[in-house]
Amino acid sequence: MSDTAPKTPRSENPGWMHRVASLEGVAAILLLAVGAWQGIEAIASAPAQQRLRPTLTGEAFLAGRTTAAVNYVMAHQLPSDPLLRATGGVFRYMLFGSGGPQVRVGCDDTLFLTEELRPWPEAQAAMAERAAGLRRVQAALAARGIPVVIAIVPDKARVMENRLCGAPWSAQSRARHDAWLAAMRSAGVTDVVPLLPALTAQAARPGGAYYRTDTHWNQDGARAAAQAIAAAIANRELARNEAYRTDLAPEEANGPGDLLRLMSLDRVGNALRPDPDRERKARTEAPEGEGGGGSLLDEVPTAEVALIGSSYSVNANFHGFLQEALRGSIYNAAEAGGGFAGAAATYLAGENFRETPPKLIIWEIPERVIAQPLTAAERAFIARW
Repeated sequence: MSDTAPKTPRSENPGWMHRVASLEGVAAILLLAVGAWQGIEAIASAPAQQRLRPTLTGEAFLAGRTTAAVNYVMAHQLPSDPLLRATGGVFRYMLFGSGGPQVRVGCDDTLFLTEELRPWPEAQAAMAERAAGLRRVQAALAARGIPVVIAIVPDKARVMENRLCGAPWSAQSRARHDAWLAAMRSAGVTDVVPLLPALTAQAARPGGAYYRTDTHWNQDGARAAAQAIAAAIANRELARNEAYRTDLAPEEANGPGDLLRLMSLDRVGNALRPDPDRERKARTEAPEGEGGGGSLLDEVPTAEVALIGSSYSVNANFHGFLQEALRGSIYNAAEAGGGFAGAAATYLAGENFRETPPKLIIWEIPERVIAQPLTAAERAFIARW
């Protein structure tokens, strides 16, 4: 019989239990302190203050708007939020090769926007309603002597289908481009310039047509699209007397990379994400003394041509390439995030259009938006015509 006293299990040792409870208490206090710091920093941020300020009234508090604003700030403005999102993005990409809910990863880390690939409810009805609206706008402006040319930007997935490599692409999305062209023909829309042939041809050349880590066309694709539009309207009566010139920056820089942002990987090292696109930024200018030129950023109110559209018309120097191809200044009224008709609604109701109407409007429309359900703003715009 052993004379060694049996050891008391830790779970039955009062001292051990006390130390564990103390550590748990310290951890809880630390977590509360970190949480309080996160909350204070979030509330003190400029975006939070801008959102909260209108709700700091007794009426807003009783109506629940103050609480709703605070909840929004706590959900979107915490200092640790970018770090947590980046950690989740790295985990998804490195372990599973996934881009998250908004991005699909193709071969060679070519990224695609899920929005392009998924089906949409009642897509045919949405396309028919938009096509009918386009025709009404065209007819109303034609009566004022202003033709509207419609430029259709195909999805990146359509032009770079060979890089999908298993990323799911719905049958509806595959057929959408031709269905949209058919809907416009059926509605009587004229002067349509499909950019698919030009961008498909450019995609086969060095440089390609779209960024690998961004959903938009790259500078080579933007130039090809601009030249295709210029060729389609070559017989229009425009001055074409300004010799624009495009120069490239001497050093390479990262491309835009909006899909990396949607993956929450825009702020992590290249070892933990797809390599960003690299490019020498293009800038188009009219040489001094040529016509009414100037920087491509200048808004020239007397321009003969107006450009309305989406972020495609804002990015990759498309506006500059179009001015170069048309040899004339273009008023750029495009809006990032403008979708189908956001820029059109703003420009056609604005002072610039009323006071100095153009001789021609180029309306750039991304394929990916035309099958989505119409917004209230889109319906209100169409109803005006």
